[in-house]
Amino acid sequence: KDENFRAFADRVAELALAAGNHDVAALADAEFESGDSVEVRRQQLVAKLGENIQIRRIQRVDAGGGVISGYIHGGRIGVLVALDGGDEALARDIAMHVAALNPPFVDADAVPADVLEKEKDILRSQAEESGKPPEIIEKMIVGRLNKHLAEITLVGQPFVKDSDQTVGALLKSRGAKVKQFVRLEVGEGIEKEESDFAAEVMQQARGS
Repeated sequence: KDENFRAFADRVAELALAAGNHDVAALADAEFESGDSVEVRRQQLVAKLGENIQIRRIQRVDAGGGVISGYIHGGRIGVLVALDGGDEALARDIAMHVAALNPPFVDADAVPADVLEKEKDILRSQAEESGKPPEIIEKMIVGRLNKHLAEITLVGQPFVKDSDQTVGALLKSRGAKVKQFVRLEVGEGIEKEESDFAAEVMQQARGS
């Protein structure tokens, strides 16, 4: 919440957008202002605030003629969503959902083949332990796989603000489709916080 940090973050975001790539190292060498590089200003800010500040990731979302909106939860989780159709309010609601439930994929088509095969192997092993006939086992695998896909895809999950409908149903009712989403969390990939941020976001989302 420090004004110096916010000003630094805003300027770095502008430079990253202008660069048009995901090169964090190049961004560190970019000119911040008055001849100082981003890295020099970062070090100065660390010294001033006494906080460990790192520029770790750059993610770009292209609206591509559609709409784009985002949601930030508590300064720790940030989401951007680009839609074909719909409006910014819908994109923000979808971003809030992504912040809460963190789906790995947009839809079943986006799930890599190796991920599907691995899950099928697990489900087949479980189903075969039931001792049921092969044709029943195959039906069990299909049913369980569809259930798993619903859990790991954005469109298959119950919408966080109305669990009576899926995100996919909501999008369809509004004539919209998710083109892309990005979810970033502070410290993600470095250490795992014990606090249940997902539950906290869901509680806030349902109340808004």
